[in-house]
Amino acid sequence: MQHVMKTATHAQNINIIEVSNISFGYTDELVLDHVSLNVHQGDYLGIVGPNGGGKSTLLKLMVGLQKPIHGTIKLFGEDISKFKDWSKIGYVSQHVAHIDQNFPMTVEEIVMMGRYPKLGLFGFPRKKDYVAVKEALSQVEMLQYRHRLIGDLSGGQQQRIFIARALAAKPELIVLDEPTVGVDMKTQKQFYSLLHKLNSELNITLILVLHELDIISKEATEIAYVNRNLVYHGEPQRFLNSKYFEKLAGKGK
Repeated sequence: MQHVMKTATHAQNINIIEVSNISFGYTDELVLDHVSLNVHQGDYLGIVGPNGGGKSTLLKLMVGLQKPIHGTIKLFGEDISKFKDWSKIGYVSQHVAHIDQNFPMTVEEIVMMGRYPKLGLFGFPRKKDYVAVKEALSQVEMLQYRHRLIGDLSGGQQQRIFIARALAAKPELIVLDEPTVGVDMKTQKQFYSLLHKLNSELNITLILVLHELDIISKEATEIAYVNRNLVYHGEPQRFLNSKYFEKLAGKGK
């Protein structure tokens, strides 16, 4: 049974993700047990919790990479099994900062991959697609690198390129799974500054899975603490200032 502390900071906003009573597991062991939460348009949600608590699994369920054994998920008001407009959602996995140095693609080619859902099966990039790619690279301040090989860039730069790939499709939601793994503190600060810009200026809804609760609590509009159950979902500061958080923190992140 889950005990959720919840605040309604975006109660009037439109639900773009509705997770209802979902469970997921391998063999007889549940990773997630009857989890429910809504993500609203304009939210900046940080999903945190202990290792093995199910936070990355929850993210993958939200974007259709895995299927729950119980419960339902709706994307933009439609059941996930019927949802087709995947260009509304940009997904950045936790492995994007570990590209093979010999990977033979340019930055522009990588970002153009984000336009593929709009090109069709045998479509070729047109002028508007190249414009969208340049715009996406400009938004992450990487346009000058468009002709460079992706493998020649630093981990932090590659991180920005894969966000640009997600931006190229003009998404309403970007989902990132542990995006700061393997990058230094300076790069992390620049990265969170970029995310703040995407959320506040471009009104893109953001969902992040990460470990740095102290950092995300200053950036996100909402926190979801997941440890098999949804333990808390609400305002970051209310969570951090509660005795409830002290109890959880004492058990380790």
